[in-house]
Amino acid sequence: MASRGRKRKFEAAVIAAAEKQEKLAGGQKEALRLEAPELPVKVNPAKPRRGSFEVMLLRPDGSSAELWTGIKKGPPRKLKFPEPQGVVEKLKKYLP
Repeated sequence: MASRGRKRKFEAAVIAAAEKQEKLAGGQKEALRLEAPELPVKVNPAKPRRGSFEVMLLRPDGSSAELWTGIKKGPPRKLKFPEPQGVVEKLKKYLP
């Protein structure tokens, strides 16, 4: 029989991992909102690719511009996720 603490530790780890993932996504979103408050920021308007992170600028005319992709980066896994300031710098190139 498993000890009583094992299940609780697992549940705590799952909750902590979900909060960390939410915090990372929140950092990107907040950095973009601070730089261009007039632009709507959506997280995953379509199903994301597995195992990495992509940032796209969707224009009103329906076209898109890739600001960052981690598809061909890594290992380690942390290289597959961008720094918020790097994404903001690329966004500035596409804004008038």
